Amino acid sequence: MTMMPPPITVQAVEHYAGFEKKRSKVVPLTLILVLHIAAFYAIQSGLLSRVVSAAMPTITTINIIAPPAPPKPPAPAVPKTVELSAPMPRAVIPPLPLIAVAPSEPTITPPQPSRAEVAPPAATPAPAAPSTPAPSPPAPATPRTVSSVEYIKAPQLVYPNMSRRLGESGTVVLRILINEKGLPEQILIHKSSGYNNLDEAGRQSALRALFKPMIENGKAVPVYVLVPLTYQLS
Repeated sequence: MTMMPPPITVQAVEHYAGFEKKRSKVVPLTLILVLHIAAFYAIQSGLLSRVVSAAMPTITTINIIAPPAPPKPPAPAVPKTVELSAPMPRAVIPPLPLIAVAPSEPTITPPQPSRAEVAPPAATPAPAAPSTPAPSPPAPATPRTVSSVEYIKAPQLVYPNMSRRLGESGTVVLRILINEKGLPEQILIHKSSGYNNLDEAGRQSALRALFKPMIENGKAVPVYVLVPLTYQLS
């Protein structure tokens, strides 16, 4: 069988509301009373003074010590007075007695003959006969100049490009020394063409030429020959 709760009446609700109002007033008063009792206990037991001492900053006392005074300099030494002793007397050396020496007679020593006077005179060598000068070698014969020679390989004329553009032309005469093998050993400008380019081109052409050797008495001899080379624009 289920029991039903008692019904809530108006008097019960008003009674509960009054109790809540009384409790809301009693609780703060109780809390204030507890705080006062705790503070009184702290004052009586010295706990509050220790808390205040811990919260206050510690005061440190600093003592300033003056530095020691510098030492005084030592007093200057007083020079001592020393008495000078009397000077020692100098020793007196008596003069030596004079000794008379008898003068000796001068002696004369005859001169000794020197070795040059004692030795016999040396024999004078006989004059040498004049030597005959050796015959000087004959001077080499200068190669003679001939009027013409035969070519084995004639000079090949090459017209310089610069001279062709400038329109240079002329004849250069070369003096050529032909050796025993028919080779041009020396080439000189005997007569210029008037242009350096043409003179040098002719000399280079003659260096590449080959001549027939000149035969005299069955022997090849060197000779000079004059070779004209003409450069003419066509």
